[in-house]
Amino acid sequence: MKDQRPQREPRHVLPLVAERLRVGRRRVTVGKVRVTKKTASREVVVDEPAIREEVSVRRVPVSRFVDGPVPDRYVNGRLIVSILEEVAVVVRRLRVVEELHIEKRRQMVRRSQRVVLRYQEPIIERAQPSRPALREQEPARTAD
Repeated sequence: MKDQRPQREPRHVLPLVAERLRVGRRRVTVGKVRVTKKTASREVVVDEPAIREEVSVRRVPVSRFVDGPVPDRYVNGRLIVSILEEVAVVVRRLRVVEELHIEKRRQMVRRSQRVVLRYQEPIIERAQPSRPALREQEPARTAD
C-alpha cells in the first residue's frame, strides 16, 4: 500500500527586494577663511591719582657714648639711624656722633599724562575655492 498523502502543489519562491541606504560623509572645501590680526596704537590721556612721597633727611649732632650698636628705630613717624664711631679712650667705647632723622610725607597729586595704548583688530578674508564643489548625485528613484 502506498502512502496516500495528498500531493502538494509545487511551491513558488518569490524573491524579496529591499533597498538599502548607505550614508557617509566626506569633506568638501567650499571656501577658505584667513584671519590675521593688525596691531595698532592710539594715544589717550590718563588722569589718575598717584601717590608722591618726599623724604627729608636732617642731620642731628648727638655726641653721646653708648655701650653697643644702636638699632634703627621709629619715633613719631620718623626713622632714626644712628651713626657710630669708635673713640680711643682708656677703655674703648662707642659714641653716637650724629643721628639721621628721616621723615616721609605722602601727598596725593593728580597729573595728566599722554600714553600710547596698543590694540588689535581682526582682518577676515574669505576666498572661494579654485574649483566648484562637487555635488553628490541622487540615485534615480523607482516607482514603488
